[in-house]
Amino acid sequence: MLATGCAQVGGPVPGAPAHHREGGYANVNPSAEPAGSWRRFTFFVSRLWAATFTPRTASLPAVTSDLAAIRAGQGPPTVTWVGHATLLVQLDGVNVLTDPQWSERASPVSFAGPRRVSAPGLKLEDLPPIHVVVISHDHYDHLDEATVKRLDAAHHPRFVVPLGLKAWFADLGITAVDELDWWGAVTLKGLTFTCVPAQHFSGRTPWDRNRRLWSGWVVAGRSKRLYFAGDTAYFGGFKEIGTRLGPFDLAAIPIGAYVPQIIMKASHTTPEEALRAFADVRGERFLPIHWGTFDLAEEPPAEPPERLMAEARRLQLDLSRVWVLKHGETRRWFSLTAALLSV
Repeated sequence: MLATGCAQVGGPVPGAPAHHREGGYANVNPSAEPAGSWRRFTFFVSRLWAATFTPRTASLPAVTSDLAAIRAGQGPPTVTWVGHATLLVQLDGVNVLTDPQWSERASPVSFAGPRRVSAPGLKLEDLPPIHVVVISHDHYDHLDEATVKRLDAAHHPRFVVPLGLKAWFADLGITAVDELDWWGAVTLKGLTFTCVPAQHFSGRTPWDRNRRLWSGWVVAGRSKRLYFAGDTAYFGGFKEIGTRLGPFDLAAIPIGAYVPQIIMKASHTTPEEALRAFADVRGERFLPIHWGTFDLAEEPPAEPPERLMAEARRLQLDLSRVWVLKHGETRRWFSLTAALLSV
C-alpha cells in the first residue's frame, strides 16, 4: 500500500494531450470514480486467496479448430476466439493476434493468481505464421511474458503497443515494436492499426500504476474494419471512436469482470454496457471477449453471455449480430448487407 501511495503520475503536461501526465497517463473522460486504495487492496487480497486456494471451475463449450483452414489463411476474413481477449484475426492474408495469453495463470508467478477455467481454444504451436501482435495494456491477463517470448521466438511478429511498453519489450530483447499514442496509426503489411482511447488503467506491480498507456485498437484492411476494445469501462469515448473510424464490420468488446461493481465499474464494462458501446462505435457484428477464461472477479464464469443475450433480446437486436463464440471457434466476418444480397 505504501508503494501504491507513491505511484502517483503527477499533473498534466503543458502542451501535451490531455491524458498525458508528468509521470504517466490518466483517464480524461468522465466515468465512475475508482474505489479507494484500501478497498482495492482488500479485494486484491481476497481474490488472490480465492484464485490460489479455492479456484472455481467452469464447463464451457469448446470446439476443435479447423487447423487446415486457419493455416491456409486465404479467402474471407475470419476470427478465432482463443480465449479471454486473445483473438486470431485473419484479414487480407495477414495473421494478427490480440492480447495473446497462453499461460495457466494471469499472474507474475506460476503458483498463485487467477487461474484458467478454460483451456486455450487453439494451441500456440498450432498457430499459422503470426505477422502482427497488438497489445492493449500491460495487465497480466492481456500481456503475458512467457507467451510473448514464445511468439517472438517462433514467429518474429511485429508488436504494436501503446505508449510506455516499448521499453518493456526491449528488456526482453524484442525490438520489432511500434509504440503509439491514442489516435496514432501505423500501416503494416497493408493493414492500418490505429491506437484508440480506452477507460482503464495500467500496472504490473503496486508501484508502476498508470506509468504505461492503455488503449483499444482499430484494424483496417482493404474493405473491412475491426474494433478491438481491449479492456475498458463504458465511457463517452466510444462515440468518438465510432464517429472518427467507424462503422465496424466486427466489434470485439469485453463483457466480464464486473462484480463487485464498486471495484469494477471504473475499469470494466458489464454485458449491458458493452452493448451500449457496440451501438456507439457503430458495429455490425458483436464479439464478446474478456469472459469465461480466467477467474478474475466474483460473477459466475458463465454469467456474462447470459446477461448479454438477455439484454440483446430486451433491445430487440437481431441476435445473428451477436456472436458468442466457443473457445476455439472460427467465424467469417463480412458485411451484413453483402450477406443479405447473396441470399
